[in-house]
Amino acid sequence: MGTFKIEGGHQLKGSIQPQGAKNEALQILCAVLLTPEEVTINNIPDIIDVNKLISLLKKLGVKVKNTSKGSYTFQADNVDLQYLESDQFKIDGRGLRGSIMIVGPLLARFGRGYIPKPGGDKIGRRRLDTHFEGLIKLGAKFGYSKEEQFYGVEAKKLKGTYMLLEEASVTGTANIVMAAVLAEGQTTIYNAACEPYLQQLCKMLNRMGAKISGVGSNMLIIEGVENLGGTNHTMLPDMIEIGSWIGLAAMTKSELTIKNVSWNDLGLIPNVFRKLGITVEKQGDDIHIPAHADGYEIQSFIDGSILTISDAPWPGFTPDLLSIILVVATQARGSVLIHQKMFESRLFFVDKLIDMGAKIILCDPHRATVIGHDFKSTLKATTMTSPDIRAGVSLLIAALSAKGTSTIQNIEQIDRGYENIDERLRAIGARIERV
Repeated sequence: MGTFKIEGGHQLKGSIQPQGAKNEALQILCAVLLTPEEVTINNIPDIIDVNKLISLLKKLGVKVKNTSKGSYTFQADNVDLQYLESDQFKIDGRGLRGSIMIVGPLLARFGRGYIPKPGGDKIGRRRLDTHFEGLIKLGAKFGYSKEEQFYGVEAKKLKGTYMLLEEASVTGTANIVMAAVLAEGQTTIYNAACEPYLQQLCKMLNRMGAKISGVGSNMLIIEGVENLGGTNHTMLPDMIEIGSWIGLAAMTKSELTIKNVSWNDLGLIPNVFRKLGITVEKQGDDIHIPAHADGYEIQSFIDGSILTISDAPWPGFTPDLLSIILVVATQARGSVLIHQKMFESRLFFVDKLIDMGAKIILCDPHRATVIGHDFKSTLKATTMTSPDIRAGVSLLIAALSAKGTSTIQNIEQIDRGYENIDERLRAIGARIERV
């Protein structure tokens, strides 16, 4: 198990380039299964979760070539469907949450798709109902082995239909869209997820020959086509990483420039950090965070009541950044209520921050009140374990701002979502060592 040793309390300086978007990559990579033609994808992050999915595609028989850093070609012209029924697949598929999104493309193109119950972060219940209910509405027969926790869908030919999704699930919408593009007739998906990464998937599929309209809205209309061709796709920068670097700059009172952030795809993220009193400047397509020498002050609502920051489906604030917001608030002037609506186990990492001296009241599994220190009392270094990707980076940011040397164990969780994070942080002056 890997460990980071972090000497905190030092200002950072310079610029940092965000990696390609992890959550986009998991969708886009599954879409290569929809065509026998070659697909080129650029700006793929070199992280554990993405590399696991690329490995899974190789085992399925997809030809994969790494043409340059972050760029790959994929050709699924000889897919090995027998691998899907092997014991090895049951092991490989379990190790990655994103593996669920191979089901829609396989079902659409080959008439069957299987997946073991996927893994991922332990952040609470993450139901798969939306995925399978959508595929069943398209005409698939669903099967589930309780003993093996193995799911399957089969259909001779999918048929377009109208569906109202129970929840605006991003991966669920992606799976249904990838199935519907090769279905017979028209499919309408209402209450569809509409975040930028899903828009990217739809734009890529349209370049491959799909007919998807309503992209960017919560109603997608898909006219089924017979087959899809190859394409070239470049992924967006990772908005969660961009938010992480904004938080890091504020907590360490550092001047940082985050390069090429695709401002138009950041939604509420800059504004939510501004509500914490952080100066977020737009410089072309970069974000500049000046050094907050005098700290930062949390705003109140117009009527004077305590600010509440909560997550919601896009275009609401992403749940993946609430952990970062919570950590940043520990050194602000003022108080804030963090309301994590979507996952009930995601705030449990706050006990580590309380050990470091943060003033946090965990009200229940979904809500925490943070009373900021205004840098009058720094966090204390400690030894801690990363419970999931986003909490792991939040603890890392806390450690970089704390006085003394901290140790973070189980850093594989951080490596699942952040590319070479220690090297990139050292380049801007962080004192971090991988043990």
